[in-house]
Amino acid sequence: MGGNENARAVRVTSQDLKFYIETYGCQMNERDTETIAGLLIKEGMSQAMDISEADVIILNTCAVRESAESKVWSRFGKIRSMRRGGKPPVLVLAGCMAQLPETAERVKSKAPYISVLTGPGFIHEIPQLVREAMAKKPEDGGHKILKAVTPARTAASRDESTQLLPEGLPRRSIPGVNAYVTIMYGCDNFCSYCVVPYVRGPQVSRSFQAILEETARLCEEGYKEITLLGQNVNAYGLDVPGSPDFPALLRALDKTPGLLRLRYFTSHPRDFTQEMIEAVRDCPTVCEHFHLPLQSGSDRILKAMNRGYSRDDYLRLVERVREAIPEASITTDIIVGFPGETEEDFQDTLDMVRKCRFDGAFTFIFSPRKGTAAYRMKNQVDKKTKSLRLQELVEVQGAITRDINASCVGRDMEILVESMAEEEPGSVKGRTRTGKMVIATGSKASPGDLVNVRIVEYGTWYLKGPVAP
Repeated sequence: MGGNENARAVRVTSQDLKFYIETYGCQMNERDTETIAGLLIKEGMSQAMDISEADVIILNTCAVRESAESKVWSRFGKIRSMRRGGKPPVLVLAGCMAQLPETAERVKSKAPYISVLTGPGFIHEIPQLVREAMAKKPEDGGHKILKAVTPARTAASRDESTQLLPEGLPRRSIPGVNAYVTIMYGCDNFCSYCVVPYVRGPQVSRSFQAILEETARLCEEGYKEITLLGQNVNAYGLDVPGSPDFPALLRALDKTPGLLRLRYFTSHPRDFTQEMIEAVRDCPTVCEHFHLPLQSGSDRILKAMNRGYSRDDYLRLVERVREAIPEASITTDIIVGFPGETEEDFQDTLDMVRKCRFDGAFTFIFSPRKGTAAYRMKNQVDKKTKSLRLQELVEVQGAITRDINASCVGRDMEILVESMAEEEPGSVKGRTRTGKMVIATGSKASPGDLVNVRIVEYGTWYLKGPVAP
């Protein structure tokens, strides 16, 4: 970024300044927020407990769905008039929305009160950009846009749109037993409905050694469970010839002192190899939970989505997982109402749900995103049909989930305690290795403890019982 030397000359003091961050979207954004907060704290700022106390307000945004984008614009509209000590706060629009060309245009024409735009690959520049914004005088126009985001990505080349953060950035410590570790940035899949490759850039894997060192530091700090993050963790290392791949990373991290559990999100079924299944089976810390986004049960729709696998491919993967690890849980993502989806296509999806018997599913109505191939597709499904299909899908999957959870009654299940159970006074809650939330009634265990619970009650989203004798 040009002009950094001049900016240092007009640096304003950070003493007594407060910042406030709101996070929208996925775990990757949550992890990015930890770094943004860590950077600002390193600058000498403190984190405001209430937005009204903030000198700097950052919305770390998501662009996956139009509804998420609308929430951000609405939120900015509400906070634009806030004042602290008679001065307006510096407003920062960070994250994926900042990478959309229409966002910059809208800020220029309709939201000039937003001072800074920074995409996911530039969050380390936020302190500098905020200082520059604060140094602007009213006669110079006050706050203004100081960071031009990279052009929209149009090809899978590793060019200036690559979103690769420097190593060694600070992160704010968060309470709890689980910490996130990003292992890669960007995505090369180009599913026809998804804007992520355009806003987060091409796939770039982090250094193998850097991941090992970060995980070790977190475990030394007391975290018991680590979740690895990436748009497609299965593809880790494939962009660097000769680099260790994802199974090798799992096996290496499994040896981390103090680590009790290792999880990862998200996997692409096309790239889930037998070696990965075996790594999960063989590594004591790696949890037996497979999140495998199906998206559709129709071969025709899967092809239109550019998912790279068929119904049969997916069923064979599920079969291999259950043969290797019978006690594993499998969850998924499903989209209904993709352009051109017929009733027959939707019934194919329900058929796959019944065949696979997922432990749970995140279900979505198709949301067209400008710039993606699906946005331009004909035969868009009407809103009422999409809503009815979603309702039917939720009912079918809900019955399966409850049936699976009912089979847990009478069993002893180990949980890693995460917190007190607010909904059940005098109890704690945590997750099984397979990702099920369990309330341990009458337990005095502390976060980070491993506790065996005898299941006596179940619901769609929870299991419950006393500590096993």
